[in-house]
Amino acid sequence: MGSGQVTERLDWNGKNVTVAGLGVSGIPAARALSALGARVTVVNDGDDERSRAQAAALEAEGITVRLGDGDTLPTGTELIVTARLAPRQALFTAAAEAGVEVWGDVELAWRLRGPGAAPWLAVTGTNGKTTTVRMLASILEAAGLRTAAVGNIGVSLLDAVLGAEEYDVLAVELSSYQLHWAPSVRAHSAAVLNLAPDHLDWHGSMEAYAADKGRIYEGNRVACVYNTADKVTEDLVREADVEEGCRAIGFTLGTPGPSELGVVEGLLVDRAFVENRRENAQELAEVADVQPPAPHNIANALAAAALARAFGVDAKAVRDGLKAFRPDPHRIERVEEVGESPTSTTPRPPTPTRRKPRWRPTTRSSGSPAASPRARPSTSSSRSPRGGCAGPS
Repeated sequence: MGSGQVTERLDWNGKNVTVAGLGVSGIPAARALSALGARVTVVNDGDDERSRAQAAALEAEGITVRLGDGDTLPTGTELIVTARLAPRQALFTAAAEAGVEVWGDVELAWRLRGPGAAPWLAVTGTNGKTTTVRMLASILEAAGLRTAAVGNIGVSLLDAVLGAEEYDVLAVELSSYQLHWAPSVRAHSAAVLNLAPDHLDWHGSMEAYAADKGRIYEGNRVACVYNTADKVTEDLVREADVEEGCRAIGFTLGTPGPSELGVVEGLLVDRAFVENRRENAQELAEVADVQPPAPHNIANALAAAALARAFGVDAKAVRDGLKAFRPDPHRIERVEEVGESPTSTTPRPPTPTRRKPRWRPTTRSSGSPAASPRARPSTSSSRSPRGGCAGPS
């Protein structure tokens, strides 16, 4: 199941590539590039015992490693690959002056995809990324799709792209660092969960941080998913340059409007990927199917469901995937009961909206949805001048 957006394959043979930094991303990138025939030099600020051991292993494979100087641009460098180093590093200043391009490890993985590569469903945000991506992977698995949670979580993107295992779709967690250095990534659909000041020392300002997060929407094909309670995420959708027909899909803890997913009477419902979404809705799951049913986790589940529905997953798989998902230990755990019956062991879900909906629910998620979940892209005129996602219709 290809993405339809495989980038032009590069000839790496003899290309001089500098990898900036040893670490969980730098070492796999160096090895992958060396295996492709590139002449790889790794530069690293540190020169401690661990770094020397890592350097010795790479040098045994024919990779040059320079320790103690991560700022000087190696002579002849044609490309720099980095992971989390800040753009203000002296190495990148020297690269800009020399006209040398800088890619992140995510950009490298995107460029190394082959024909028929699995499309990416991508997630970023200040909080909730890992949980949402794991929920999404669980839903995709429940739909019978070959998938993995990758990126800033679980399997590395390079391993997923270059490994022998084949995937139908990837659930991808992307950090602001990774997005900064990934100008060519084009997801099938993507979500920004929320935005709050974070990593400002790295990005330089809140505006730069938000702009890097917003890169996840660039070139989206089917859906840009945003949080209706966080206007900045919606603004990023409006500013994104996407493919014609891409839709803006909101998620809310209240009653959803057209082109939104939300909560009504203890149910997670979809008014985005159904026919006649001004009149109809599709039940996806119960609030109690999400564990723990805390408000922020319900929001995570709605975002994951929106991305899955954008990919064509049916309502039953959404419910089955959410019911099967369990967060990592200590994410949220019940410590003590206060003011409740000592026999109560079930966390209380968020209070659902009680406003009577003005639309008709379709079949329950245990049955067939009234319409194909892969909704036809909107052609609404509410697109931004830059070609942002289409609004409700």
